[in-house]
Amino acid sequence: MRSNFNFNFFNMKKSALVILGLFAVVFSAKAQDEKFKALFMYNFTKYIEWPQNKQSGDFVIGVVGDSPIIEELNAIAQRKTVGSQTIKVKQISASDEVTKMHIVYVPEGKSDNAESLAGKVKGKGVVLITDKPGFAQSISGINYIKQDGKPKFEVSNKHLAEEGVKVSAQLLSLGIGVD
Repeated sequence: MRSNFNFNFFNMKKSALVILGLFAVVFSAKAQDEKFKALFMYNFTKYIEWPQNKQSGDFVIGVVGDSPIIEELNAIAQRKTVGSQTIKVKQISASDEVTKMHIVYVPEGKSDNAESLAGKVKGKGVVLITDKPGFAQSISGINYIKQDGKPKFEVSNKHLAEEGVKVSAQLLSLGIGVD
């Protein structure tokens, strides 16, 4: 009986290690996704011109809810600027004052808030970036997607124009146009 217990114990231990290993791989892949999204977001700023009233002071990126992308964006903010503007990253809720921000990012898990946020920022010089299939067609200027397992982004020139920002043709060519 004792040897059977040892065998089962070691099998359980081995199974637990395999599960932990798989969890680490999935967690690492998710962290890598957030890093790509943060880098994409920073690079978008090179191809977008905000209205004159948003070209001074801090460059503010609002992230709805508690998202791992905040840490990645803060790492970028420590060493980069947008033009001469210092980058500030804020965790926000859907009810916060978002019209003073430059970018509002809505992670997929907070997508229920995206439509109300889109209404608040329309015409206010705020780029709404989402992370849910179909949102570039309906409400956001930029939407993260995966295509063939690779991170990509959709761009809605229509929604970006409604938000009062000018977008370079280069950004439109780098992304997947939806209109």
